[in-house]
Amino acid sequence: MEGGGATLSDVYQSAKKLLLKTRDGVERLERLDYSASSDLSLSLSNDISQIQSLCVQMDRFWRSIAAKSQRDLWKRKVEQIAEEADSLKQSLDKYNIKNQKRITEAKERAELLGRANGDSSHVLRIFDEEAQAMQSVRNSRLELQNSTALGETILSSIHGQRERLKSAHRKALDVLNTVGVSNSVLRLIERRNRVDQWIKYAGMLLTVIFLFAFVIWRR
Repeated sequence: MEGGGATLSDVYQSAKKLLLKTRDGVERLERLDYSASSDLSLSLSNDISQIQSLCVQMDRFWRSIAAKSQRDLWKRKVEQIAEEADSLKQSLDKYNIKNQKRITEAKERAELLGRANGDSSHVLRIFDEEAQAMQSVRNSRLELQNSTALGETILSSIHGQRERLKSAHRKALDVLNTVGVSNSVLRLIERRNRVDQWIKYAGMLLTVIFLFAFVIWRR
């Protein structure tokens, strides 16, 4: 069980210590920033290669053991060390792939940012034009609201005048009937009232048309 002055047990202990060190290093590597992890990653890769080399040494040692029970025992121990080393190598390879991907993405973002900074004046001009357009829309909307409120006020006033005219008409008819005014005079008054209503409706229509024309002109 000796080779070059070292026994299988000595090589196993060395591999075990190096394995524990490498496992701790892989865990620490995953907590580091990718920009500061290259040296540690290279060191861990060398440690894993050394563990695999020790496993090759131990594989020769245990095969030379005469007693089958001891040979099987050392075979399981060496295989366990080799499997853990392979697992750490896979974890390190995955981290390196992920790290390389992050470095590539960071470079691409830097390139995009550089191009964006080169076009910053164009972008700012676009934003300024959009802001002006939005302000114009807000102003038009406010003017439309004011015009609508004015139209509602005018229509409300016309409606109130119409009700007062109706009331005055009814009172006038009552008075005329009371004093015995002739039917011809009443019909004349009614025709005059209808003409007044047509004039009133025409005025309302013209007011609405004027308001819409005003709003369109302002926009």
